[in-house]
Formats: sequence, structure tokens, C-alpha cells
Amino acid sequence: MNSTPQNHPVLRLLPALLLAALPALANAAADDDDSKPVQQIEVSASLIPLGVADSANQGTVTARQLENRPLLRTGELLEAVPGLIVTQHAGDGKANQYFARGFNLDHGTDFRTTVMGMPVNLPTNAHGQGYSDLNFVIPELISTIAYKKGTYYAEEGDFSAVGAASFDYVKQMERGLLSVEAGQHRFHRALVANSTPLAGGTLLYALERAGQDGPWDTPEDYQRTNGVLSASWSRGDDDVRITAMGMHSSWNSTDQVPQRALAAGLIGRYGALDPSDGGETSRYSLAADWTRQYADGHSHINAYFIKSRLDLYSNFTYVLDDPVHGDQFHQAESRQIMGLNAERTWQHRLGPVASETAIGVQLRQDRLAPVGLYLSEQRRRLATVREDDVKQRSGALYASNSTTWTPWLRTVAGVRADRYSFDVDSDTAANSGKVDASINSPKLTAIFTPGKHAEVYLNWGRGFHSNDARGITGTVDPRTGLAVDADGAAIERATPLVKATGKEAGLRLVGLVPGLQTTIAAWQLDLDSELIFIGDAGTTEAGRPSRRHGVELTNFYTPAKDWIIDANLAWSHARFRDSDPAGDFIPGSISRTASIGLSGESGPWSGGMRLRYFGPRALVEDDAVRSPSSTLVNMKLGYRLAANLKLTVEVLNLLDRRVSDIDYYYESQLPGEAAPVADIHTHPGEMRTLRAGLAWRF
Repeated sequence: MNSTPQNHPVLRLLPALLLAALPALANAAADDDDSKPVQQIEVSASLIPLGVADSANQGTVTARQLENRPLLRTGELLEAVPGLIVTQHAGDGKANQYFARGFNLDHGTDFRTTVMGMPVNLPTNAHGQGYSDLNFVIPELISTIAYKKGTYYAEEGDFSAVGAASFDYVKQMERGLLSVEAGQHRFHRALVANSTPLAGGTLLYALERAGQDGPWDTPEDYQRTNGVLSASWSRGDDDVRITAMGMHSSWNSTDQVPQRALAAGLIGRYGALDPSDGGETSRYSLAADWTRQYADGHSHINAYFIKSRLDLYSNFTYVLDDPVHGDQFHQAESRQIMGLNAERTWQHRLGPVASETAIGVQLRQDRLAPVGLYLSEQRRRLATVREDDVKQRSGALYASNSTTWTPWLRTVAGVRADRYSFDVDSDTAANSGKVDASINSPKLTAIFTPGKHAEVYLNWGRGFHSNDARGITGTVDPRTGLAVDADGAAIERATPLVKATGKEAGLRLVGLVPGLQTTIAAWQLDLDSELIFIGDAGTTEAGRPSRRHGVELTNFYTPAKDWIIDANLAWSHARFRDSDPAGDFIPGSISRTASIGLSGESGPWSGGMRLRYFGPRALVEDDAVRSPSSTLVNMKLGYRLAANLKLTVEVLNLLDRRVSDIDYYYESQLPGEAAPVADIHTHPGEMRTLRAGLAWRF
């Protein structure tokens, strides 16, 4: 049942947030210079100064925080964003599964990620809308991860309804790095990285080779090769950077399996029902950045070209559709992306008050030739379900203004206008077509600074995500050629751009306890009714309007030099907004998460330990089937053998908990079964794993 506006939890919590700020108001010392406006300064540490952030859930993760962070997978770098959970339901070469703010984000829908200004999310992807594969990121090169959550930022567009994270690399390294790692299950990783002078600038280079078999009965045989070349120059007020990246990987998958197969002993905990599942992917990119500083602001232009491929073989239903050959399917795409981001900012005055205005433009074109879905057996293609050539273009113009009206009040107002063009040339003529769509997204924020220790935020904004181009133009089931799906429901074209409306009340407390920063936020996010393209079937599936709201508490504490403690709690409530006998729970929506981390250095010793709690989820609309919660502890310990040589040991899943990485509930059919069976399908978390490494600085 929906909350009325006056009784909504977000609004009920607002008075408490404001009351919490009163002690800080009372502590406003006489030595505060209230005649001066809040200054916009560059964020260079995780403790965000007051006057910088535009919401309680905006922050920056630094290289210092990541150095001692244990990682099972590269994608887990995103767990540095408070409240975000990263899992996997297939092989490690596939994009991870992400959860945040009451969402099962699938492989990236509604959470936007960029690396060096280049987008990671892939629209109209062979496997899932917004597919975000972060395996090309090299953790040792990261300088910062800047994150923000909500629909309140004019510069953030498609896929950012829940939030966004921007990865940036260092321009140069103080010393070169040669690192080798090895561990259980044939885990191995080698990295060489350094920077050197080049033509009056700096050349950064890195080469990584990694792989493992994992604990799986069918060895994963994951192999990844990854490289970076980045040249940068500074000339007066100009900064220029050109970056080339390349990554290729291949793997075997042990996908989620039904619990009945485990209970009957058909396979073991780490067994596979179709050992031929797996994939191969590549990503190559070239980007150029130019920034010029002016007396009144700056200009920034980022242009990029990306070429990627994906071949993915999956079998989630076994012999449900084809008892002879099995249900394996092959999803494939070949993609080229071209894009441009440009922004100009001005610091100026509106009468007697200080103000800053930004105007930006964002252009992007994705060309897929082709993107296809095929039936396969043992990675051998049997038939084509559908094959499409797609051109998708988008352009956006945005403007944002931040004005400091008084020493205690700042506002940020913005608007964003997006225009999309979808052009699908399908092997089934009825699914071809061209569609144009546009959407406008206003934003408004008020920031109150009642004293030197507190800042209160009120945010409201609209955002969106795009739907798969094939769902936007499709009118018939590609398997049957009929205008109805397998359940007899009429096939409807998907809404091209789906509106999201968010609101938030937040509080940031800084310095009440030396070294401690605490933020609390109450938020709400509404998504309009939509149709979702199901890449595994090549058709659209009806969606429903939804509402999610929740509370997040984030703490970051530096009790002493070189020591960091963080503790984050998040609670979410997710429900469909319409009436349906099936129920109003949103399958897979996360309700509770928590993480606690400790890291630091003392003499030659360094290390970090993290606890992550992944709360239970409803797996069906009436909440009759649920996924259990899980708690994992990971640890990393380092010892400096010499001034330039460091030994590290990681213990992942330190307590050896038997948990699920992810659970689904759907029908499948095993060989020998007479009919489909609805069951929980689970992908187990990995057992306790030991890894060790040597890092030489030269």
C-alpha cells in the first residue's frame, strides 16, 4: 500500500534530520567568518569538506582507501560505494551483478559507470541493458572513484537513476611497480606499470595478465590480458591527455543451478549442468581529454572511440525447450562507440552573491553490426533466433547553476534535455524500424549550512534510463513470427526512455569528533511503468511502475594517521505501485546491506579487513520464496620486506561461509524430468581462498 505524501517515511524523517543539525548550529563558533560564502574547493581526500558536495550521498574514494582493500574480483571495486553490493552468477569474465538502493541492477541498468570519461554501460547489449563489464580496470592505477547517488545531477544521464561512479587513473607513478600474485585454484596475476618522461610530458603504461580456475568442478580457465598507455602534457593553462586501453578475456562458466539438482546429488556444490557454458570478450578504446583553466572557470572536452565484442554461451533452463539439444543459447555482438563530452563552467556573480554556472553537451553513437541471439549446443551454433544491425544515437544538453545566497544557504538548479534515435534493421522485417524520443530532466537542490560541523541537503530531480532498441521497434516474437509471446500476451513496443523521479533529505556531520564524518539520508525513487527487453529470449516483458524508499547511514573515521575505519548501513523498501494479484514485491530487490572496514599501516605492517552483509530478498511477487542473507569477511595483510619490496596475503571468505552469491526463482527442466519445475536457482559463493603476492617498486 502506497504511503500518502504527508505520511511518507522520507518526509517523516526530515524533521529528525533538521533537529539533528541543531547541535551543530549551537556550536557555530564566533571565529567562523560568516561573512564569507561557502567556497567550492577541490576534493582531494575522502573526508568531504562542507560546501563541496551537492547531496549527502556524494563522495570520493581515494587510492589510499583501495590499497589495502581485499578483492575477490575486479568489479568489487564498486563496493567502495557505500550500500552497493557486487556479486556474480556466471564466469568471472562476465559483467558482475550489482545491487543498490532496493534494486537488483542486473549487470548495470540504472547505475552509470565511467572510466577516464568513457562510458562502461552498453545499451542494446546482447545480454542485458546497461551491461557494465569492469574487468578492464587495473586497481593499482586508480587515483579516485567519485560517486553520487540519486537523480539530482544535470551532468548524469542514461542509466544513472540509482547513481553513478567515475573512475580516474593517475597520470604518473612515483615509482614503477612489478607485482606477481598466486593463489588457490590456479589463481595467477602479473602486473607491470610505470611512467616515464615523453616529449615534455609523461607516459603512463601498464600491462596485466591474470587468470584462474576457481573452485568449480569444470575449471573456469579464465584468462585475461589487459593493457594501458596514457600520455599527458601540461602547458600553462592547458592539460591534455591521450589514453589507449585494450582488454581480452575468455572463460568457462558455472552458472546458477537448481537446488533440487544439489539435493539429489546430481552435481556437487560447485558443479555445472552444462559445462560448455562460457564466453569471450574484448574491449579496445582510445580517448582524448583537454582541459583549459580560465580566470573565471574552465573548459573540458573528452572524446572517445570504443570497439568491443562479446560472445556469451548460457543455459539456464537445461532441456525445458529442447530435450534433444538442450537449451543453451549464444548471445553475440560487435560494437563500435563514438562519443564526445564538453563542458564550460563560469564563476560569476548574481548581483551581490557568488554563483557558478556550467553548460555541457554529450554526444554518443553506438553501432552494432550485428547483435544476435542464437540457439547452440556445446558452443556450436544451431539456429538463429534473431539478428539485428542497430544504430543508436543520443545527444544531451545540460545546464546547472550553483549559487551561494547567504553563508548558510546554497542552491543547485539544473536541467537536462536528451534526444535519442533508435534504428533497427532486423532479420525479421516486422521487428525493424526507426524511433526518435526525447526527455527533459529538471533538478533542484537546497543546501543549508547551519554551522561549521553540519550541512543539510534537500534534493529533488528527474532522471531516466533508455530501453533496448530491439524492444522499442519489435512487434513479433522472433521465434514464432507471431504478435504474441509464449504466454499468449500481445507483444508491445517498449517505452524508449523511462522516467525516474527521486527525492532525498540528507545530513552531513563533519568534525564533531575529530577525524569522523557521518552522513544520513532518507530517499525515495519512483520508476514509471516500462517494458523490459529480455536478451535471453529476444522479446519484451511487461514491467510495472515501482516505488523504492529507504535510509542510508555512512561513517568514515580516521582515528590516527594511516588508519581508516568505515561503517555503512542501508535499508530499502521496494514495491510495485499498481494492483496485481501476483503481489507487490519486486523480485530480487535488496532490503538491507551493511559493511564495516578497517585498514591501516604500522611500521612494516599494513592490512585491511572487511565485513559485508547482503540482506535477504523476495524472489517472487508475493514474497512466498525468499533468498537468505549472507555475511562474508575478507582480509588482506601486508609486510614490507625491504624499502621497495612488499609481501601481501589475502584470505577471501575468511570464515569459510557456505553462502549464495545470488539466487533466482524460475522454471527449468532437467534431463529425465517429465515437466518443468519451479525452483530456486543458486550460484554459490566461493569457499575460503588464499592468495599471496610480491610487489616490487622500482
